[in-house]
Parts: sequence; C-alpha cells; structure tokens
Amino acid sequence: MYARDIGERRLDFGVSGKLIMNALVMFDRQTETLWSQFLGRAVEGPLVGTELTPLPAALMRWKSWRALHPDTTALDQGGVVIDAYSNYYLRPDAGVIGERNRDERLFPKTLVLGLVLPEGRKAYAHHRLADAPALNDRVGGRSVLIAWDGEARAAAAFAPSVEGRALTFEAADPAADGAARLRDRETGTIWAALTGEALEGELAGRRLEPLPAFAVFWFAWSDYFPDTLLYEP
Repeated sequence: MYARDIGERRLDFGVSGKLIMNALVMFDRQTETLWSQFLGRAVEGPLVGTELTPLPAALMRWKSWRALHPDTTALDQGGVVIDAYSNYYLRPDAGVIGERNRDERLFPKTLVLGLVLPEGRKAYAHHRLADAPALNDRVGGRSVLIAWDGEARAAAAFAPSVEGRALTFEAADPAADGAARLRDRETGTIWAALTGEALEGELAGRRLEPLPAFAVFWFAWSDYFPDTLLYEP
C-alpha cells in the first residue's frame, strides 16, 4: 500500500493490464506513467524513477482486523465472496509467466513476510514464525523485531526501540480475544503484536515504528530480490 501524493500533487491510479515478473503494473491518470506495484516506483513515462511512499499494511483474517479496528471502513462486494484462486495457491506453478529465479529454499507458493531495508532484504516464512512469535533478529547489522499472531495468521515488522532505547521482546499471554501480545524484557511492558502499541506497563501509550514489509509469495519475492536473506531457525 502506498500514499498517492508526489510532493504537492495527488495522483489517481488504475490497472494497466501489464505485468513485470508476474506483478501488477499500475498507471496514473494524470501523467500516464507506469508504476511497479511491487517496487512502488515509476518504471516508464514522465515520472520514471519517482518512488511512492509505502504505508503500513497487513494481510490477516477479517475477524482479527475488525477486532483491532472496529470502526474500519470496508469494500462491500455484495453476497458471498468466493476465492477463484484457491487451487492456484496449492500448485507449484508461479504466476502467469513463471519464475526468472528459481529458489528452492521454500515451496514457490509459501507465504512470507518480505522486509525491505536499506541494509538488506530478508524473508520470513509464515509457518516458521509460528514457532518464533517474537523474533529479535538483525538485517545488515540493524536490529528488527518480527511479530507473529497465530490467531490472525499475520506477521508484522518493527524497529525494536522507543526514543532511542533498545528493547528485546518475548511472547506474552494473548489478549482475551486471542490477539497476540509481546513483552519487552527491559521494562516488562505489554505490547500488541500486530500494531506495535504498548498496552500496559512503563511504556504504555508508546508505539514501535513499523518497518516496510509485506506479505508475498516466495517465488515473487525471490524473483525481485534474488540475493535475499531467508530466516531459517
């Protein structure tokens, strides 16, 4: 997800019908520039090279999202929504045009949290995070926190510090509705795993800074970032 503003100009986007390595290519209606949805960057046209500002987003169960954000606005498609891609998720074939970089460290359709930092790229398979719900990790020398909520089936990435104070995290007892919570070892503060909000304790009311990360199939991630690191317990 990205902000639509470029400087003081707000752009309106549509789907071009084109793909780059199986990923959507958007266009803006003001300049007809083409944009890579995966990279968040203009790849052809008057604004080529311009980058969109990423916004925090998460892929999770609707029930869990609604519990976190009860006043949310949702797109109503009307009636029961049937996922036409359910069989596609189970097959090893990759997208429409196949993989450019075949990386067999994971099954192609494995869902990963892909972390994009200036220090490097790293992927975290959802099924491996189930055994590490509070993962204190490092990417290119930078400390990162990867949080997992099994009830929501969702992961999030944060900078593990508050006002310059480094923190380390561990899993805490879940909330009454089952939402995952974390505890920092330095102060004992309790944090919401998917929002990074401090709920109880010395740091209550503070928030961890979210890091640019998104849920994506392994084959797409490794195609775009063939030198990616992979979390392996």
